[in-house]
Amino acid sequence: MMDKQTFLENIQQQLPEGVTGSQIIRDKRYMIDIRADALTEIARYFYQNLKFRFIIASAFHSKEGFEIMYHFSDDTSGNIINLHVILPEEKPQIESLANMFSGANWIEREMHEILGITFRNHPEPEKLLSDGNWAEGVYPYRKNFKS
Repeated sequence: MMDKQTFLENIQQQLPEGVTGSQIIRDKRYMIDIRADALTEIARYFYQNLKFRFIIASAFHSKEGFEIMYHFSDDTSGNIINLHVILPEEKPQIESLANMFSGANWIEREMHEILGITFRNHPEPEKLLSDGNWAEGVYPYRKNFKS
């Protein structure tokens, strides 16, 4: 693989409309900030063109909004890419990756139930965790930030 900074610059050149920034987190780990509407295009690029494997996604509620990290691995080099997207507090929604990666199915369902993030076009939006555990419309991992 090319040097780290060249790799990130190349990604930004290949996907100029979707990538808003990037950084080297540490050896073999990179974070690429992306626009929410570019997620499927960028995920497809990493999978088909660069041969990265989708690992998992994680999300949390911050003062910035709802942040999702989509984790991809280049198993031959050990490099990990985190595609980072921030969704607005008032309407957190993004296209589902479960139609592209079956491994995204359960984690997107979980993120919907605990944070209230909507994954558009999810193939199986049924409840996974919350049925009978907490009230409809309650998202236990949301935080109340003071202004």
